[in-house]
Amino acid sequence: MLPWGGLSCCLGAAALYLLGRNSGRDAEFLKSVTRVNQLKDLAGLLDAAIKVLPFVITASGRVGSDTPINCKDSGLQGVIVEVTAEQHFLKLNEAGSWIQDSALMQSGCKEASWYLDDGTGRVYVIGARGATGLVLTVGSEKVVESGQSFVRGTLDYLQGLKMLGIKRTERVLPVGTPLTVVGEAVKDDIGTVRIQRPHKGPFYVTHKTIDQLIAHLGEWARLYKYASMGLTLFGTYLLAKHAFQYVMERRCHWELRKRVLAAAAKRHRQDNEGSDGKAENGSESDSSKKDRLMPNLCVICLEQEYNSVFVPCGHMCCCTLCSSHLTNCPLCRGRIEQVVRTFRH
Repeated sequence: MLPWGGLSCCLGAAALYLLGRNSGRDAEFLKSVTRVNQLKDLAGLLDAAIKVLPFVITASGRVGSDTPINCKDSGLQGVIVEVTAEQHFLKLNEAGSWIQDSALMQSGCKEASWYLDDGTGRVYVIGARGATGLVLTVGSEKVVESGQSFVRGTLDYLQGLKMLGIKRTERVLPVGTPLTVVGEAVKDDIGTVRIQRPHKGPFYVTHKTIDQLIAHLGEWARLYKYASMGLTLFGTYLLAKHAFQYVMERRCHWELRKRVLAAAAKRHRQDNEGSDGKAENGSESDSSKKDRLMPNLCVICLEQEYNSVFVPCGHMCCCTLCSSHLTNCPLCRGRIEQVVRTFRH
């Protein structure tokens, strides 16, 4: 049997190591990006760094839009609006009790063209929904009771369901929210400056400042590192323990096999010594000779004759007393589900 516990710990440690390495790499990369203190200077920086591709920068400002989205439930104006509808219900489990559960019914998202504005200039942000660190504000949450008919409610109850209502949640990136964006700065054909996801490198849209983001990534990198080391040590311990148990089991198996072969050789010598006095008796059957040549002793105690059959492997090599203390067959190492005592006529 494979040591799944140790292997799982080692695989988990490898995954945590990769996460920590990525977080540490992003933190080191963010320390070297160009910081734009005033957005009005970004166009000039782009012209000066035209040979540096991609030109990754970090800029801060407040969210703005010429065509904001008006939220129906919260009344806020936002540039990204995400609406979800979940059906909440009670479900009858196998124990006969009702537990609460939910299922997603509808999910939609809208995004308007928006920009960052720090008072000196503005820069448009493209593809912010796919950026790392973007957290939308919960604008409103309301539960609408499900208006079901009596027949529909009865059918649901017979199926083990009780409908509670529909929860509608509205998440918004409001206009005026201060943000920090890390991405590639580009200028289109008409001279509009944009920040977008770089072909290679991180893309962040976050409420933290750039220094807070670097510190946060460094903390997570250290946490992943320590967790990876702990899982590696624990997984190595489990693998070493399994290997030690396997070696000891194989050693016991070989020792038992040697004892059985030695007992068989001893019995064979005894039969050869007694065969000289019985050579004149020609009525002895071939089956009797075969029984004398085969060892009949229990492979555990080597004292009693074996008289127990292991199910399902079918091996018969132990006496009843020794079989009562075994969980695995000493010959094939298969698990013993049942021991059947046999009798000889």
